[in-house]
Amino acid sequence: MKIENISTLGALKKSGYTSRSIKDELRDNLIEKIKRKKPIFTGIHGYENTVIPELQRAILSRHNINLLGLRGQAKTRLARLMLTLLDEYIPVVEGSEINDDPLNPISRYAKELINEKGDNTPISWMHRSERFAEKLATPDVTVADIIGDVDPIKAANLKLSYADDRVIHYGMIPRANRCIFVINELPDLQARIQVALFNILQEGDIQIRGFKLRLPLDMQFVFTANPEDYTNRGSIITPLKDRIGSQILTHYPDDIETAKRITQQEAKSDYRQKENIHVPELAKDLLEQIVFEARESDFIDEKSGVSARLSITAFENLLSTAELRALKAGDAKTTVRLSDFLGIIPAITGKVELVYEGEQEGAAQVAYNLIGDAVKSLFPEFFPKIEKLRKQNEESPYDPIVSWFFNNTDEFELLDDLRDKAYKSLLESVSPLDDLLGEHQPKLSKKESYFVKEFVLWALVEHKLLSKYRFTEGLQFKDPYGSFISDL
Repeated sequence: MKIENISTLGALKKSGYTSRSIKDELRDNLIEKIKRKKPIFTGIHGYENTVIPELQRAILSRHNINLLGLRGQAKTRLARLMLTLLDEYIPVVEGSEINDDPLNPISRYAKELINEKGDNTPISWMHRSERFAEKLATPDVTVADIIGDVDPIKAANLKLSYADDRVIHYGMIPRANRCIFVINELPDLQARIQVALFNILQEGDIQIRGFKLRLPLDMQFVFTANPEDYTNRGSIITPLKDRIGSQILTHYPDDIETAKRITQQEAKSDYRQKENIHVPELAKDLLEQIVFEARESDFIDEKSGVSARLSITAFENLLSTAELRALKAGDAKTTVRLSDFLGIIPAITGKVELVYEGEQEGAAQVAYNLIGDAVKSLFPEFFPKIEKLRKQNEESPYDPIVSWFFNNTDEFELLDDLRDKAYKSLLESVSPLDDLLGEHQPKLSKKESYFVKEFVLWALVEHKLLSKYRFTEGLQFKDPYGSFISDL
């Protein structure tokens, strides 16, 4: 007989079931998973040697936890994944507002019901997925919302005086007894509301209006906070911080490979995009490098951070840009082009907080510059570094490409609506590009080569060896001095 089929207190006792606190559940199940080498916190990347070990130590210590980090660092996801460390089912007294343990009731309702019915007390089973409660801290949150208040309607219906504790309407925290309770953006919670959490965290009782109820709530608290909030909107008051066992610092991915894994995991794309749009590996690297550049940019407020959501939404926009171009051109399948990256600018401008100089530059221009900065940063990983200063008569591997543009009298334009065949043909016409790729990227597939060729042209522009002009229909590349010399 499955334990969740037991429906009375007597049958529960006979089954040999023993109660555990939620913190013991988390601790015991974590130990069991570690011993069996089972995956813990799956889907979280980049925290294997930093955040996750600290979180595991906090769980083993039975601590309430504060996850402190900038936006888009998977703080809430970590809290939700703690559900996997709970027992699959736990018994509760049927009808209890605060999920009373049948073997250890704490509410007046549960105690009276057990006294009345004894072993025939009905019980129900609560799945782990129901044992998660979350509250976003906002300035309008009240003590009544999270702790509780006297309910005059209940008092009138039951004909009870306000002195009777049965007139209490429990708030979110008591109703989340035996659950993981998450308060997001804790510094945004008003100081007087934070004070209301003191007794719950330490002494285990709650105070509602004139009532002081000894309710030893069994809860695992997880708080999240953004360091920016400490200066801009509020702070965690010191006595509350003192009652939180572990404060764990989260961070952004340290390398492009980790960032790519997160983006590919989280990006939501239509199956037709996956089937019909090829994304070169370099394009994925470039997308993540743009985010890394944004985190280092002098135009972007580093205290606000640059969320991992930027690369996720930017990747979705990149696919959609390529898809829209292919649909208009009538191509059934296509490959992402570097010029498609102009389509991710709206995803960047909505995700970054600019400092004063950035506001003066303009959000769209800052985003456009980030693409160029990313191209410049990645280029030396694939091709010889372009030196700013060279000795006289010293040859560069890029001289043939620059000479080709100098001698080419026709305008070289990569139009946005070019069909794939015309796009490839145009890049193939720059024959020195084939020589460069053949020497420095000999294993590159034909399919990937066109993106890399365009990548080389953009890099030469960033190093001032070519010039690039954006016009309504697309991009034009040319020698920066050719037109000036011909005019002479």
